Amino acid sequence: MARGLTRALTTTLALALSSTSGLAQTAAQTGYPALPSPPAGAPNVLIVMTDDVGFAASSTFGGLIPTPTFDALAADGLRYNNFHTTAICSSTRAALLTGRNHHAVGFGNVADIARPEPGYNSVLPKSAATIGQILSAAGYDTAMFGKNHNVPTWQQGPLGPFDQWASGLGFRYFYGFNGGLTNQFFPALIENNTAIEPPKQDGYILDRDLADHAIQWLRLQRVAKSNRPFLLYYAPGTAHAPIQAPADWIAKFKGQFDAGWDVLRAQIFARQKQLGIIPADTHLAPLPANVKPWAALTPDEKRVAARYMEAYAAMLSYCDSQIGRVIGELRQSGQLDNTLVIYIQGDNGSSGEGGQIGTYDYQSKVSGHANSAEELQHALTHIDEIGGPNSYAVGAVGWALAMDTPLPYYKAVASHLGGMTNGLVVSWPARIKARGVRSQFADVTDILPTVLDAAGITPPASLNGFTQSAFDGTSFTQTFADPKALSRHTTQYFEIMGNAAIYHDGWIASAKVSEAGEPGGVSPLLNEPWQLFDLTHDFSQTQDVSARNPAKLQELQALFQSEGRRNHVLPLFTNTLQALLPGVRPDIVAPGSYTYYPSSARYPEGAFPSINNRSWAIEADIDAPTGGSNGVLVTQGGRASGWGFVVLKGVPTFLYRGTDRDTDLFRLAAPQPVAAGHHHVGVTFTTDAPGFAKGGLAVLQVDGKDVARGHIDSTVPFKFAPEDAVVGHDTGTTISDDYQVPSAYDGTLRSLTITLGALQLPVK
Repeated sequence: MARGLTRALTTTLALALSSTSGLAQTAAQTGYPALPSPPAGAPNVLIVMTDDVGFAASSTFGGLIPTPTFDALAADGLRYNNFHTTAICSSTRAALLTGRNHHAVGFGNVADIARPEPGYNSVLPKSAATIGQILSAAGYDTAMFGKNHNVPTWQQGPLGPFDQWASGLGFRYFYGFNGGLTNQFFPALIENNTAIEPPKQDGYILDRDLADHAIQWLRLQRVAKSNRPFLLYYAPGTAHAPIQAPADWIAKFKGQFDAGWDVLRAQIFARQKQLGIIPADTHLAPLPANVKPWAALTPDEKRVAARYMEAYAAMLSYCDSQIGRVIGELRQSGQLDNTLVIYIQGDNGSSGEGGQIGTYDYQSKVSGHANSAEELQHALTHIDEIGGPNSYAVGAVGWALAMDTPLPYYKAVASHLGGMTNGLVVSWPARIKARGVRSQFADVTDILPTVLDAAGITPPASLNGFTQSAFDGTSFTQTFADPKALSRHTTQYFEIMGNAAIYHDGWIASAKVSEAGEPGGVSPLLNEPWQLFDLTHDFSQTQDVSARNPAKLQELQALFQSEGRRNHVLPLFTNTLQALLPGVRPDIVAPGSYTYYPSSARYPEGAFPSINNRSWAIEADIDAPTGGSNGVLVTQGGRASGWGFVVLKGVPTFLYRGTDRDTDLFRLAAPQPVAAGHHHVGVTFTTDAPGFAKGGLAVLQVDGKDVARGHIDSTVPFKFAPEDAVVGHDTGTTISDDYQVPSAYDGTLRSLTITLGALQLPVK
């Protein structure tokens, strides 16, 4: 039987081959569609970019924070001391991804304050393909980890659209978060296009989780596609606020900053000269007039300010150690030799947003508590919690200036070098044999052209059906072997919120900055004459030579106007308050009713009804179980600021907080639990008057009857803490200690409706 079956199958196969022999030639010619193949020997590419880290923060560039991974890469490669970003988060990331100027691709500012003008709409055009899209099309495997601050706020919801998410920008795998910041201990995680909860593990922290997932992806890529190079873009949110780190790492830095920013600035300055990071004749930029010297602080102010710096140092150093794990994986697997590592320490200068002594709760800057006597006392009371899961801190402006040594100013001041100069290290063991410092002018737009040049990939004239615009950046591979090679990037404008400058052939013309008002302020003085600096002889931009070179200043200002028109920069816009206005972006702010159902979906702020600066109502349709009910009906934000409608031991309760202070927690509860059965429970808020942050009357209702009322003295004017809204449960941090996450409602939540009244903006 078996032999007969075998003979029959053999005969059938022979006949089949005979009958199809005429098609064999055609099949061989047709084949399967060929996959793109990168040039032979094309390197792997690892791009690392940290967040809010100044030029002098790291030990690699003379700073006080140990960054041994950064140090080791520099020792085996090149340090660039004349590398520039845009001075703010979203803008730098857009320029890095596309190789084009930030305004040219719609990112003249952060996505959170986008405006409808072409240079500011926060939508990357299809004519500016990203590094992920170009390298994917060239045969690379691509992945991104960490912060994606280039998704328009109104497109961050669970249904996208996703063409501006990492997956739509050419990254086949993404693990991180969308937006400007997240909580290291309770991050709003995204995997590919889906919101997920952090892994359940003791001592969880995001920086370690990002490294875990990056290593896992590298191992998978090596096994599945060992013949294909990869692009790994690693962009942790460190060290942007909230400043948070493992407690044992914070303890390592205890007392190390007690000498204060003036003494430590001088030490950094001397070390930079000793290491050859800066020229020997460099001057140290003076402190702005509104920033106190350390000696002028009280003992309590010094104690608090030093703790903020300890937490910041721990955060950056810990992050560097996790990046070291990724580098270690490449070394152990034998891939590091042919990996082009581009490690950018910061997407702008260090942040001065914490004001004179720092701020315990980043949200309190918006709500008016920062740098007051109350702020200091609150920080002192909770000083051991700074940097931990209960704080949402940002450091002092004096430390920002120290970490930008020897340069003037800090983050967002695009007119001066402290705002837009960052340390860059490039390592490629197989190809870069030289070592040392490189001083050619380079810009973040140069990263993509440099990678393509190193990989031997020609920039596509068209991609995905769209004709591509030219790069604004240029390759700096010529500097890999030659320390004296000429820079190919000879002209670059800078502009953020009216802080404007233009560089050309060693000169920079800059708008002046106000040194009045709150420390850390960044207001440009556009009606005053611009300054002029000869950077060839003035590394730190401290010697204004405009009076001696009026023709040169006029030449550069004319060049700024030309570049400004070409890149959609003009007219200069300085009204940040106006840019924050509700309704400027297509967020959910229109009056009307919006109905939601309990689910695992998370709704970021721009994709959820905004209750700020208006009257509103919330109604939940519930079935309460016998024996009482508990749980969350809806929350938005968290412990730093937010609101929630919850049921506590059967009692409908509305919670609202402007900051992390318990004194800012408003609680309105029904007088008794609801009985088992079907109910409509809700809360209405009627604002006192038009304007920002106005208080108003809150009324709690059960089955259409008013059962409790109370007055909220002031409200959050623009944004709650960046923890997504959820319906039927809670994630992240809780609004109050009355419940614990996830605290899903244990009755039945049929639906929840939010009704928005008209925006009540200030009367002009």
